[in-house]
Amino acid sequence: MKVMCVFGTRPEAIKMSPVVHALRARRGIDCQVCLTGQHREMLDQVLNIFCIRPDYNLGVMARARTLAELTAAMVTGLDHILQTEQPDRVLVHGDTTTTLSAGLAAYYRRIPVAHVEAGLRTNDLYAPWPEEGNRQIVGRIADIHFAPTARARDHLLAEAVPPHAIHVTGNTVIDALNWVTDEVLTDPRIDAGIGSRFGFLTGGRRVILVTGHRRESHDGGLSAVFRAIRTLTGEYDLDVVYPVHPNPIVQSAAREVFDNVRGVHLIQPLDYLSLIWLMRRSYFVITDSGGIQEEAPSLSKPVLVTREKTERPEAVAAGVVRLVGTDEGRILAEARRLLDHQAAYDAMARRQNPYGDGHAAERIAAIISGTVRPGMAAPPLRTAAA
Repeated sequence: MKVMCVFGTRPEAIKMSPVVHALRARRGIDCQVCLTGQHREMLDQVLNIFCIRPDYNLGVMARARTLAELTAAMVTGLDHILQTEQPDRVLVHGDTTTTLSAGLAAYYRRIPVAHVEAGLRTNDLYAPWPEEGNRQIVGRIADIHFAPTARARDHLLAEAVPPHAIHVTGNTVIDALNWVTDEVLTDPRIDAGIGSRFGFLTGGRRVILVTGHRRESHDGGLSAVFRAIRTLTGEYDLDVVYPVHPNPIVQSAAREVFDNVRGVHLIQPLDYLSLIWLMRRSYFVITDSGGIQEEAPSLSKPVLVTREKTERPEAVAAGVVRLVGTDEGRILAEARRLLDHQAAYDAMARRQNPYGDGHAAERIAAIISGTVRPGMAAPPLRTAAA
């Protein structure tokens, strides 16, 4: 069986790398990796960490700027590769433009599509945008759906996806995170080497990790988040670390609000190992990232999500994540609650992560290889605490 895994962003690479290794460990599967180049340097860092060499790289960002141009370049480029390789199945992940484009290209070639991290929904096509639409479209194309949670499975069932086509596997981000924390960051030399990059952190200060880049927040939302954080640094003795996304709109907003603000450290985007190191060092996280909503709870870090809706409501229900939107008052109120009240902090930090046990990639590989056939149960899913 020839299986082609297509991804193009850093979050996809993190979550698909365990799947690639699990597939390549199975006899009878020829697993190829095709990159679209939706992210460039950030993607290479992840592939180096997980020791994955791609078979193809489209490099589409060199010739596309708008979403329409990006989608067109990807579908066209992927079509040529699929025509050449003729894989038996294409694997896509999540909700990116790469996911949509690879799903369409495979569909046009009548190649079956399996969707990793399927079934996440806000049911608002503009929140997150365009990710919600991408997920829903691919959900109609795919014939195998790897749902990370029971709630994601229920979303798919509500959309008339056949029950035998859905497998609850857990989220592969936990597989990746466990490998990094257990196998890589336990090396004292690596830990010390990464720590030396953050010499600006003061030992007695609490650290807040901030990330933000969502398109729906570009029209004033990000600036509101930044103003709330600026207010916090005037009230508390904090180190706020913000790896600034390369998008020019994001960079401009960050510099405008944070210029010469004490305790705010604007740094270049971090490689995956450094991000996890910093997340472990942080007191809590303020983010609009989907992946961090899954990763930080595994490290017992409370998360304030600067979005009005999330396609990951399991974390909200579990009490490890709070939605604060881009309203300054809400952000300040929730951040002050975590900073002022230890009991409130502990209530979020000590809850169980709802996203699985770190064996999702093994389940996916078993299903793809035919070890688990349609209608059979995949290996049992345990909670992260099990």
